[in-house]
Amino acid sequence: MSAEPPAPEQPPAEPDEEKPYGDPGPPLNKRNPFLLGFLFGLGVIVAYALFLGVRNATSMLVLIFIALFLAIGLNPAVTRLRRWGLRRGAAVAIVALSVVGLLIGGLVALIPPLVTQTTELINNAPDVVESLRRSETVNELVQRYDIANRVQGAVNAGTITNALGGVVGGARLLFGTIFNILTVLVLTIYFMASFDRIKATGYRLVPASRRERVTLLTDEILSKVGAYMVGALAIAVLAGASTFALALALGLAFPFALAVVVAICDLIPQIGATLGAVIVSLVGLASSLTDGIVCLVFFLIYQQIENYLIYPRVMRRSVRVSDVAALVAALLGVGLFGVIGALIAIPLVAAIQLILREVAFPSLDER
Repeated sequence: MSAEPPAPEQPPAEPDEEKPYGDPGPPLNKRNPFLLGFLFGLGVIVAYALFLGVRNATSMLVLIFIALFLAIGLNPAVTRLRRWGLRRGAAVAIVALSVVGLLIGGLVALIPPLVTQTTELINNAPDVVESLRRSETVNELVQRYDIANRVQGAVNAGTITNALGGVVGGARLLFGTIFNILTVLVLTIYFMASFDRIKATGYRLVPASRRERVTLLTDEILSKVGAYMVGALAIAVLAGASTFALALALGLAFPFALAVVVAICDLIPQIGATLGAVIVSLVGLASSLTDGIVCLVFFLIYQQIENYLIYPRVMRRSVRVSDVAALVAALLGVGLFGVIGALIAIPLVAAIQLILREVAFPSLDER
């Protein structure tokens, strides 16, 4: 029995103009257990790597989010300047220089009183210590609880270490804060300069059949964020002006600096107004007991007026969010995400209301 002749070898396929790299091979068997296990393991590894990346970059992501939020809020000012005939670069430069000027003005208003008060405290420290030594009550407490020996032991045990730790920690906090502020400022300028390109790229990701409607809705949402920023600044300026008038009426030291502190604190949702009120009240108490009580009563009344009259009215006109929705959104935002949650709560509610009114409700009414 003769063996069959071997089959002739197939010549290699000639490259085609439409398929320069030849025909694709057969698809992989999706039911192959090895392939399924490999893909599942790869998915778990990628998901865990993304989780680690997001966790490690949380602080930087927060800075990027704040910068993007500020850029969206400042974009209406850039748009207004462009309508006046300025190029976008010049408009962004004017807005950025205005923001930097406000920051420098606030620092100029705050640093001199801080330096003055610190110098007075250092100069008066010997007199304070001497008055404490002459006090019979203080001497009795020192002897009863052996405070002198305990303080001396603590000093001998860790004075140098604690001092170095405090200095290093304070320097780290100071430089970290400066770095975060500069990072947010630079990112905000970049976002404002390329705002139109960022929006155009995002709109290109939407299917062409829905691109026009998504563009209109997104532009409306972005305008509400800008309106919210304007409203928050107006409320902060009003709080600062009220504090300035109160400080002048009571004759408190550095009234403009106190007004700047209250205005800046008022921009912080929920806790900012209370923090500013505490600072001014402490300054009033340092002046006299009557001034301190007047400051406390003033801020108690003013915060009620701001929370229940001024804030809801301004937000209703600028963002068009109901009073109840604004209050509930701010509380939920603080509870879930802290200051960042309170910052985006009201614009997010305005965006949800717009999507419900323009997308969800019409779709449900057609069914």
